[in-house]
Amino acid sequence: MSKKLLFVFAHPDDESFAAGGTIAKAHQQGHEVFLICVTSGCKGKSGEFQFSSREQLALHREEELRKACSILGVTDLILFRYPDGTLKDQDPDKLAERISQTIIALKPDVILSFPLDGVTGHPDHIAVSLASEKAVILSEAYYPPDQLPKFYYISVPHYYDHCKDVGPLSTCIITGKVDISDYRILKGQALQSYKSQVFSVNRAYPGVMQNDFSVIGPYEYYTLIRANGNQVDLTADKFTNKLIVIDLVDKSSI
Repeated sequence: MSKKLLFVFAHPDDESFAAGGTIAKAHQQGHEVFLICVTSGCKGKSGEFQFSSREQLALHREEELRKACSILGVTDLILFRYPDGTLKDQDPDKLAERISQTIIALKPDVILSFPLDGVTGHPDHIAVSLASEKAVILSEAYYPPDQLPKFYYISVPHYYDHCKDVGPLSTCIITGKVDISDYRILKGQALQSYKSQVFSVNRAYPGVMQNDFSVIGPYEYYTLIRANGNQVDLTADKFTNKLIVIDLVDKSSI
């Protein structure tokens, strides 16, 4: 049976870095994949391009995002267009409410966003994580009791393997991984869409821009945070043993 997945991220390219393989896999398995991008990345680097304004950069990054979404198979891209770098200063309740409106309209079976550390510690990522979790809780009242969505954090444990930067300390354990072995090339091709972000791509995935996708691992990683309308007990024995391969849309993966 076809399911709906909703990914919520802060900037163009977040989806490809964190979950490109999962998105491609879900699409090819016949599921609908929706993506909220909260900003258009108008303060990001511009790579080889020169822009006369942040507005031009934002439009360019949106086009890169659309190309990546086409490669991965995103059903619908939803752009909020908040100013890049300002999410920590936005009213968190209003941001959560806006995300919840999309959740209520789409009724996704699975919602996924950043962990509390934002993977990289970026304030925009952290703000989106907090707002997304609050939005899920707000939205649960609009679901049938037996069809409540699952909410996952997305983790990228190998993000800093190939650069000198040091990421934030992990804030929660990883509870499962998705096998993306057959979708690594699509993830790499989506990353290649981001010519303006070549520095970031080269830092995390060296070689991808030159068509070497060997640096992309066979798994993407997740933490189950809410299921059946309740917070998940991450200290439970089933989450403290061997990391299991999961199917995000399968109830038995809870």
